[in-house]
Amino acid sequence: MHLKRQLLFVQGGGAGTHDEWDNKLVDSLQRELGPEYEIHYPRMPDEDEPSYVQWKATLERLFGTLTDGAILVGHSLGGTILLKVLAELSSVPEFGAIFLIAAPFVGDGGWPAADLQFPPDLGAHLPKGVPVHFFHGVDDEIAPLSHVELYASAVPQAHVHRLQGRDHQLNDDLKEVAAAILSLEPGRVGSRK
Repeated sequence: MHLKRQLLFVQGGGAGTHDEWDNKLVDSLQRELGPEYEIHYPRMPDEDEPSYVQWKATLERLFGTLTDGAILVGHSLGGTILLKVLAELSSVPEFGAIFLIAAPFVGDGGWPAADLQFPPDLGAHLPKGVPVHFFHGVDDEIAPLSHVELYASAVPQAHVHRLQGRDHQLNDDLKEVAAAILSLEPGRVGSRK
């Protein structure tokens, strides 16, 4: 029996985000990836007033339900929290890749938030050997393009994708994200070995 590849999509924060905004991103991703992928899209606690402590506990529990090779995708504040959790874990499951979409940077030059402050060498704290991709819309007015530039410095091993004409929701179109995910599969052009 062939198992589907698992993907965990972590929503952004804000009232109605799960059902009115990020569900469109998940739908786009599922369309582009096809039936070989099983997307887990949990409702995060108190989305209208996200708490790092609550979201961290939820993510750590969810990580325990994933199979080796699962793909992690975080949008907006969900991506920021996902990175912070991954940087703090002492034991990390075998993830296939990490994808951050329009993630606000927290720290100097980014958003202030004491409970989300990253270590200065963030890249060194992320799971070793796991590809990291940042996708950011050039026209993002919520987390300006300068945020992805800060991530590019903090996570030097990351692949940074700046998308022209795209907003904070990447215009509800994740075809580039899906293409990068699919390229990780053995046998596909551009895939890693």
